[in-house]
Amino acid sequence: MQGPSAARSAFSFPVRIYYEDTDAAGVVYYANYLKFMERARTEWLEGLGFPLAAFEREHGVTFVVRRAGIDFLAPARLNDRLLVTVEVLDHGACRIELEQKVLRDADAAELAIAQITLACLDTARWRPTRLPGALAGMLPIASQPPRPGRRVPGCSAGSPEITEQEML
Repeated sequence: MQGPSAARSAFSFPVRIYYEDTDAAGVVYYANYLKFMERARTEWLEGLGFPLAAFEREHGVTFVVRRAGIDFLAPARLNDRLLVTVEVLDHGACRIELEQKVLRDADAAELAIAQITLACLDTARWRPTRLPGALAGMLPIASQPPRPGRRVPGCSAGSPEITEQEML
């Protein structure tokens, strides 16, 4: 599913739990939830028509996790089938704020909920840069006006100056 409505609606990616995903107690090791979320974000972008590696090469950008806040609510166990969701909450010139959930497919129980902030970086300078227009145009309109802050050089060459808070 491509287009603006696809970016606005929650995307889900299936995951099955294998032995390698679990710890000595037989539950999913906490760091693996972040791996599942990373995979879901990659598939979300692909579903929007932006295969990640090609997108990054074409636009000279990469996405990095600037912030991750996660609440673990219940354990996943061996052979569980999960759904990992991606939903855009907000975005700025150089960042995307997402909510991601890990749900058990069998009963839709919420196992983990995360707030993830991605920053878009120019791969040549490793500095924040504007989201490429093709992707930015598919994201929901930012819900808040730009936040006041210190003026800094624009995200990319030739772009107008934006505030540090707008970048991230």
